[in-house]
Amino acid sequence: MWNAPRRIAELGPGDSLGIGLTALLTGAEQYFAFDVVEHASNQQNLTIFDELVELVRSRADIPGEDEFPLVKPYLDDYRFPNDVLSEEHIVKCLQPERVARIRRALENLGQVDSGDSTIRYVVPWMTTEQADHASLHEQAVDMICSQAVLEHVDNLAEAYSAMRTWLHKDGFISHQIDFKCHGTALDWDGHWAVPAPIWKIMRGARPYLINRQPCSEHLRLLESNQFGVKIRNPIHTDSTLSQTQLAADFRTLSDSDRNTSGLYVLAVPT
Repeated sequence: MWNAPRRIAELGPGDSLGIGLTALLTGAEQYFAFDVVEHASNQQNLTIFDELVELVRSRADIPGEDEFPLVKPYLDDYRFPNDVLSEEHIVKCLQPERVARIRRALENLGQVDSGDSTIRYVVPWMTTEQADHASLHEQAVDMICSQAVLEHVDNLAEAYSAMRTWLHKDGFISHQIDFKCHGTALDWDGHWAVPAPIWKIMRGARPYLINRQPCSEHLRLLESNQFGVKIRNPIHTDSTLSQTQLAADFRTLSDSDRNTSGLYVLAVPT
């Protein structure tokens, strides 16, 4: 019998809290959303919530790569997971009073004195210098996830340390990481050819850009924070740069890093 994670944290949800809302509608009890800049709109997310209720109720299939080609990892099966979310489980999750309670929590998003801890939206969560470990108690959540977010975090060491602190001993983290240039260069890996002084000018006063850290750095931080990797799915893309074209800070990148444009990782505390 599958047990849904009771408490879920998402890093960098952006303007849509859809991942957390779906988790709540399928069995989770609490959802924590952490972002650097406030993007979420209550009205937009209320619309998303109402649509998600109907999608879960109708057991709609998961949108596939034809509809969202940039969302990874790709799945082998996009059918509604009836083997995981049984009829009895969904009926229980979608009881009218439960759905209404989640919706009220969303309506009160950002109101500190609302008295409802179902949804907690923390902005700003992380500064350049440090993550706010005090945002959650030790071992407070069962799952921490992100979708193309960790490549934007300036201090990855603090982020992974915070995740290790927050995660329950029986929990897991699930992250899709995008190592491409995000529009800062013509080629997917062109950001690794930009010298540090030019990159600083490009960054300007933006609250975030991309940290340019390669796959190996994430794997190193997972290990140093005592995470055991259970699933590791790299995306291989041929590098467009020779070793001599790399900026000085990235001249020692391994061939593996230079040819890895993305990574999905699922890891647990060891």
